[in-house]
Amino acid sequence: MHMAITLTQGICLAIMAIIVGIDFWLEGLFIFRPIIVCTLTGIIIGDIKLGLLAGGLTELAFAGLTPAGGTQPPNPILAGVMTTVIAHTTGKDPAAAIGLALPFSFLMQYIILFYYSTFSVFMKKADEYAEEANINKFIRLNIITTSIVAITYGVVVFLCSYLAQDAMRSLVQSMPEWLTHGFGIAGGILPAVGFGMLLKVMLKGEFIPFIIIGFVIASFVPFSNLLPVAIVGVALALFIYNQDKEKLLLSASINKNRGDDYSDGI
Repeated sequence: MHMAITLTQGICLAIMAIIVGIDFWLEGLFIFRPIIVCTLTGIIIGDIKLGLLAGGLTELAFAGLTPAGGTQPPNPILAGVMTTVIAHTTGKDPAAAIGLALPFSFLMQYIILFYYSTFSVFMKKADEYAEEANINKFIRLNIITTSIVAITYGVVVFLCSYLAQDAMRSLVQSMPEWLTHGFGIAGGILPAVGFGMLLKVMLKGEFIPFIIIGFVIASFVPFSNLLPVAIVGVALALFIYNQDKEKLLLSASINKNRGDDYSDGI
């Protein structure tokens, strides 16, 4: 079963993309992450369950994809929006929709890379305003560049989610079963790959016991959802946080006492 994106929903998706696009450009609140974007998209199109499912899968796929030097990963905003939209409009599984959404994600990232290059023309003016301590013009320059990026997000999302939905639906429906099945397999693998990349960067010896605890709970304790595992994870995180806090306070106290020792006359 598939449904269409209405004009009102398309406009709302564009507005949402503008907001999260600004956040991605500034990396402020991190509401641009796929798990947030997919959920917001699901709310807008009236299928929050689909948004949550797509968000969980897409977030895992993008968990290990972070910019490294000049290497830029696919755009998480378009991946989040289009995974949910494609699954909604074509009736495909969210896992398969991830693979189908990647071209849109790459398209947006190419546009952002283009802005990275072209916005260098503003640097001369930025240096001049900084030397003159002209705060108002410096702020205005940043607002202009950020607005260009934000409007681009809104336009691209509106075009991809609303205007192109019929063509996108026809393309997906014309695909042979083996191809759509392949997208489904690829989409199912991507979350594991993303999580594996994240572990490769973050995994340290002291964290291995927590991975073992989580694996045992998830694999051998029967429950209907992952909420118990998440609660155990929060409890362990609080335990480590409190331990580290106590160590910092103890270290600060020791350093303070050492600093107050003037027995040597210095």
